[in-house]
Amino acid sequence: MRRNTLTAVAVVASAVVVAGWLLQEGVGRTDNAYLRVRVLQEVIDRVESSFVEEVEYDRLHESAIDGLFRDLGDPHSSLIPASSYENLRIRTEGEYGGIGLEVADRNGWVTVVSPIPNTPGARAGIRSGDQFFEIEGVPADTMVTDQAVEMLRGRPGTEVSVRMIRPGVDEPIPFTIERAEIQLRAVPFGVMLEHGIGYVPLQTFQAGSEREITTVLDSLREAEGARSLILDLRGNPGGLLDAGIAVSDLFLDVDLSIVETRGRASGQNETYSAKKPDTYPNLPIVVLVDRGSASASEIVAGALQDHDRAVIVGQRTFGKGSVQTLYRLTGGDVLRLTTARWYTPVGRSIHRDSQRGVETDGQSFGISGELVTPGDVSEHPEFSSMGGRILYGGGGITPDLFVVSETLSAEETEAVGRVFRQASAFNIALFNYAVSYIHDHPELEVGYTLSDEDLDMFFETLRESTAEVDEAAFIAGARFIRYHLEREIALQAWGDSGVFEQSRKYDEELASAVELLRGISTQDDLIEAVEQARQSRKP
Repeated sequence: MRRNTLTAVAVVASAVVVAGWLLQEGVGRTDNAYLRVRVLQEVIDRVESSFVEEVEYDRLHESAIDGLFRDLGDPHSSLIPASSYENLRIRTEGEYGGIGLEVADRNGWVTVVSPIPNTPGARAGIRSGDQFFEIEGVPADTMVTDQAVEMLRGRPGTEVSVRMIRPGVDEPIPFTIERAEIQLRAVPFGVMLEHGIGYVPLQTFQAGSEREITTVLDSLREAEGARSLILDLRGNPGGLLDAGIAVSDLFLDVDLSIVETRGRASGQNETYSAKKPDTYPNLPIVVLVDRGSASASEIVAGALQDHDRAVIVGQRTFGKGSVQTLYRLTGGDVLRLTTARWYTPVGRSIHRDSQRGVETDGQSFGISGELVTPGDVSEHPEFSSMGGRILYGGGGITPDLFVVSETLSAEETEAVGRVFRQASAFNIALFNYAVSYIHDHPELEVGYTLSDEDLDMFFETLRESTAEVDEAAFIAGARFIRYHLEREIALQAWGDSGVFEQSRKYDEELASAVELLRGISTQDDLIEAVEQARQSRKP
């Protein structure tokens, strides 16, 4: 027995010596992944147990992961907690089980911002401004929005009971609502404009976006005689790569390239092309873009511009020329990792280097609050479209026709900045006043204008919600405030289509697109028109 024990000890000792030799000679420290993980864990354990101040163990792991992503220098790579992944899934797939209410925290209550049309919540009679008093018998006054949303969602066909506080009603109103599958729409509406122009806004790129465009556009053409199209991608942050390809495929002939992806892994190197003929071959198209147009929006704009299938009007886009892949991890978390860059059909990269920041020379702010930058192309590389037009790469999609929206003066910009020191209070007051205004003006119609007296009443509403209101700044920023208050009232009264109609008088980009398409019957005529417009705007 003793001999066996000694033999075992000798074997272990020998193994330790050999293993140590292998670590030193055969496997370099930097290549030993197991050792690096052990060292990281030892550091976390020692910090958790011995640091002079108490620290949260889970937060140490999160900090280590955050540091990794910081070193990558890529704002689009991140770890998505399992608790947040469902919201991402809903945004990309566009459906969930629930009652169809957009909610937010207002004055400490979970409040209905707007019911989604044709959903159980809207059909039950729940209105904008209603506040949750109870959900399934649980008091809602201590709930945060995420908790309320989790209780409202559920399997289609099941019921949820709520009690709602409504302005002007003494007692909470009870509702029992049957959940259904909620389809979030990428195309909220479509409308005919003058001169036979169809207008279609696309808010996101999710599964089925191309079908929504087809449904709305076919209706505009067949029922109302649309002869040309304005596709509005302003403020569209993108979404699924496949959806961007599918939307582009609607307007390009079979086998025409849409986008090329290039990455380190062989599976990330791919050229995507149209799979079917142009669905709308005789339809001249203007695409509206701005700094909020990103990712899949830029794929569509770039592909149609490269093939001379559309002209691009507005401002330079965001410049997100990368592709992210989602990887499910242990425990349900999801790794979102940039795995490729993408290029337009003529080889343009429009990716904006996040380290360079945003150009600030000559910038101003539009009446909607967006940053407006000059259309300088001197530092952007030149490319040629398939038809020989000059295009530009680098830092976003450069429009064929730059259009600057209505801008604020320096004095107005400074005043708005002072008002927005109380941004949260301002937004809450905006919503509350809109709900009250609609209640007090049942005869309200699209195209109304708020009076100075209306603004004075809104100022009183704002002052009641916060102790610090700069009256001089409010007066100086009245044009900006009136614009946003009119939009909020229109949103609560008539939804997205009402906001569009109410805001047209401020929309320089839309007006320019309409003017370009006036009397145009072919895409070639439209390209000639945009060139003439560009020449006429040169100093």
